[in-house]
Amino acid sequence: MIQAFGLTSNSRKDLPPAVGDVSFEARAGIVTALLGATGAGKTTALRLMLELEQGRGLTYFRGRPLHRIAHPSREVGVLMGDVPGHPARTVRGHLRMLCAAAGVPVRRADEMLEAVGLVSLRDERLGTLSRGMDRRLGLACALLPDPHTLVLDDPAEGLSTRESHWLYGMLRAHAAQGGSVLFTTSEPKEAARAADHVITLEQGRLVADQVATEFARTRLRPRVVVRTPHAVRLAALLAKEARTAHRSVEVVREGGNRLSVYGSTCADVGETAFRHGVLVHQLADEIGDMGPGAGRLPGEAAEAAQDSRAGAAGPETGELLDDGALGVAGPETRDGPVAHDDFASPSGSHMRGAQVMPADPTAHGDQVPHSDQDTRSCPAEGTGQAALSPATASRAPAPLSPLAPPISVRSAPSPLRPLRYELRRAAGIGTGFLTGAAVLVTSALTAVLLARVGHTPQARLLAAWPRELPLPPAALGAGLLGALAFGDEFRHPALAADRGTVPRRLGLLTAKLVVAAVTALALALLVVGCDAEVLYLVYGRELTEVPADWLSLSASWFGLVVGCAWAGVLAAGIFRSTTAGLAAVVSVPVLVVPLVRKALDGGSVRAAAGLPARLREVLLLQWPFGGERYLAGAVRVVAQPVGGALTLSLTALLCAYLLTALRSRVR
Repeated sequence: MIQAFGLTSNSRKDLPPAVGDVSFEARAGIVTALLGATGAGKTTALRLMLELEQGRGLTYFRGRPLHRIAHPSREVGVLMGDVPGHPARTVRGHLRMLCAAAGVPVRRADEMLEAVGLVSLRDERLGTLSRGMDRRLGLACALLPDPHTLVLDDPAEGLSTRESHWLYGMLRAHAAQGGSVLFTTSEPKEAARAADHVITLEQGRLVADQVATEFARTRLRPRVVVRTPHAVRLAALLAKEARTAHRSVEVVREGGNRLSVYGSTCADVGETAFRHGVLVHQLADEIGDMGPGAGRLPGEAAEAAQDSRAGAAGPETGELLDDGALGVAGPETRDGPVAHDDFASPSGSHMRGAQVMPADPTAHGDQVPHSDQDTRSCPAEGTGQAALSPATASRAPAPLSPLAPPISVRSAPSPLRPLRYELRRAAGIGTGFLTGAAVLVTSALTAVLLARVGHTPQARLLAAWPRELPLPPAALGAGLLGALAFGDEFRHPALAADRGTVPRRLGLLTAKLVVAAVTALALALLVVGCDAEVLYLVYGRELTEVPADWLSLSASWFGLVVGCAWAGVLAAGIFRSTTAGLAAVVSVPVLVVPLVRKALDGGSVRAAAGLPARLREVLLLQWPFGGERYLAGAVRVVAQPVGGALTLSLTALLCAYLLTALRSRVR
């Protein structure tokens, strides 16, 4: 279950906090709705619960706060907004990437695709999905690690009636298996139809905490919908009987042959029609609006227009007041129905009206409901069957949608899990391949131009590094790929919910550094090989000769490219921005190198000559296999201005990353 205590957001300037001292529970086995108008603080409350926003208060998921859970995505499935993923990634590739991140078997992706009905779209790109398909994929991402709790922010926004039925059927199926479900909505009728418990927020404060039946009885108003070609006569008969029985009944003619009767039941209206021989085409209980004048319900405009063409002329609206007198109240105008988006609830809050409909017992999965208005039909004209009360009709259980089978065996913690995730993340889109191709083409053209101009050393010619540029194209490309390594963690709640922004896990950081280093080395080798091949084809063999000091030059070249890639990874992880990662790479030769060169040129700096011999003397050890030569080569690489600046930058970025990781853990 979910237990929230004293959720309070931080106030900004002189404005009151968006959420103030909100406490509630969402028990296991039921669906809980967090209801409120736009700006009531629903989304802020969820962000406070998931530690995505700073504030006060505590939230326990089965007795533990989120930051105390080792694998939050296995405990809490989150759906907030659209699916946060690269638009070029495929649906199946996105789920497989999340499988690696959550540590679940990769076959789980195919099971979830089948459960949400996206098997035929598994190769589609995320950027091409419709709103309904995006919601299905978002629910699949939330259910992928088989969590106990689901937290969803307005999941049915923008969905059709059919898609909304399917979505809420999935939520109810998850709750039926013992899970906890909490979703937000601004539609009171939607909350009454889809939830078992309704928590109402108004201006950041908790105003009601009710079961759905009590909410429907106190905050919504049941009505009986009648369709008859004798609407005027039936309205008069109902008015007469109500006046005789001293009951408060309102009869509203919605247009044409449709009547809405407030304060009565399906059975009473049907008996009245049967006794007086009035033909009835439809008789149904609905959870209607707050009464006459609240505006038409969704989908009723077309039906009213059809009924108005077929119906006889008569008074637009008739209602019975408390004393039983027939009055006139007209939601109709000459131009059509008056639209009222908001209506006042008994507590004084204003909420947007939307029809609440009991679920169609025959509609589940992808099936289309049998009628536009999913009302539960009642017996008409004295059939003798017991009529359902409005509360019973609204709480009729919906059929449960099939879910993917639970994960019976959890994969044990493995150091390869972050590496698998990083490989699938990097290989799932074409950005890396396009960047590498652009670097190769740019380097080849630059090398040809440098050879034509002349006066360029052999090492710089093979690396396509003009003296006028601070970095070669290969180093800039490696830095860009490194800066892109923290792209998905910024956006996906399944990866970021445990730490608020970027996961500060050393295992994940190590995997990213390893993949970035391998990518940078491959890019460096391809650039040198491509440049050498192009120079050989254009100018002959004299420009492709191997330099005598190729070993130290290769070490410097690989160190430069790998260092730029690591600088991009660390800077993007610290500042949560790809642009900041690339800026950190460029700042090394532009800002840090001049400072390092100035420090090395100072009179107080001594040379590092003879360092291996001194180390051997201090450690009293003999270096096997001539190890002092390799150590001397590494020292010479670091002693270069660019190498020293890059080493300092990487050290500073790594320390800053570790500092932010420790700070987030302490918080």
